[in-house]
Amino acid sequence: MSSPGVNGDPKPPCLPRNGLVKLPGQPNGLGTASITKGTPAAKNRPCQPLPPPTLPPSSLATPMPRAALAGGLCPPAGLPLGGPASAPVPGPPVERPPLATDEKILNGLFWYFSACEKCVLAQVCKAWRRVLYQPKFWVGLTPVLHAKELYNVLPGGEKEFVNLQGFAARGFEGFCLVGVSDLDICEFIDNYALSKKGVKAMSLKRSTITDAGLEVMLEQMQGVVRLELSGCNDFTEAGLWSSLSARITSLSVSDCINVADDAIAAISQLLPNLAELSLQAYHVTDTALAYFTARQGHSTHTLRLLSCWEITNHGVVNVVHSLPNLTALSLSGCSKVTDDGVELVAENLRKLRSLDLSWCPRITDMALEYVACDLHRLEELVLDRCVRITDTGLSYLSTMSSLRSLYLRWCCQQLKACGLTQGVGLQQGSGNS
Repeated sequence: MSSPGVNGDPKPPCLPRNGLVKLPGQPNGLGTASITKGTPAAKNRPCQPLPPPTLPPSSLATPMPRAALAGGLCPPAGLPLGGPASAPVPGPPVERPPLATDEKILNGLFWYFSACEKCVLAQVCKAWRRVLYQPKFWVGLTPVLHAKELYNVLPGGEKEFVNLQGFAARGFEGFCLVGVSDLDICEFIDNYALSKKGVKAMSLKRSTITDAGLEVMLEQMQGVVRLELSGCNDFTEAGLWSSLSARITSLSVSDCINVADDAIAAISQLLPNLAELSLQAYHVTDTALAYFTARQGHSTHTLRLLSCWEITNHGVVNVVHSLPNLTALSLSGCSKVTDDGVELVAENLRKLRSLDLSWCPRITDMALEYVACDLHRLEELVLDRCVRITDTGLSYLSTMSSLRSLYLRWCCQQLKACGLTQGVGLQQGSGNS
């Protein structure tokens, strides 16, 4: 029988105390036994209540992450909720951008496209434009802007200069302006942020620039070191005298009718650091080639005389004595130069790596013998339209181990290049056509 409880109520036989269950005595004399909760015996007692959870001290408890409070994360089973021994709760997963806008992937992908394709791809979205407008994708490229493309016509009929901010973002160091006037050049200087110091090369083609415009351009654009003037017939030799600066290292002048011997005098006197000169002038004579100074003899390594019809072997003499360090020489279209002039070149310009004798109708096999005997560093030889060259002359070239490129376009139809079969180091740049 169970003992009575308070107010005479019988005491329940399986009242829990301190998490333990006291079993009534057994008649077999084994006495009482204490069984901890969680054992199979305890599970079989439906009247046993669950004990309250044990909480850590307030000093050891750590706040739960916000994600865990919201039900997003739970600590692993068997680990306490707080305290220094608790495992770190992992943060939310890092979201990666889509592959189409991942800048790391795009930076590698866009190298495989041409300049024209990059211009189209930059219009797809802002993310692509941001990647493509990095200067590294546009190194070595020169934008060509025509005069009609420099202005936008407003509704009232007025013209507004175009926004060149996109060119500045890509960091272009050179521009080619076609058909521009003095006013157009001034507008370009005022509207392009990098015009004062950032532009290194300027090319003007078929433009009406005058002496005053040329002077303003080179005075304002202090960074220009490479200048090209092609088909500009409104400037004169006086404009070269007033505008050329010693900082210019590369100059190209072609199809400018006012360029003659005095222009060469201005170039030789005002450009002591000139490294490369390309000249196509129909009125330049042998006298002009004697104007080069000793300082230019050390700095100038490339000279191109294109279609200078008045230059003879005497002009070649002046060149080889004034510019002994040339590594590239072009006499293309200098129709009065003969084998004797080529002999002077071969004997005095031993550092030549490139020689262009195209469109020189007086060149024969003898000139090729001089080239083969003395120009041991020559890598490129252009003989286009040299109609008096035969297989005998080519056989001389077969002994040149340094020669890598040979151009024979528009030569005599009887030329079969049979003399080149023995050339070991030669790789034909172009065959007969």
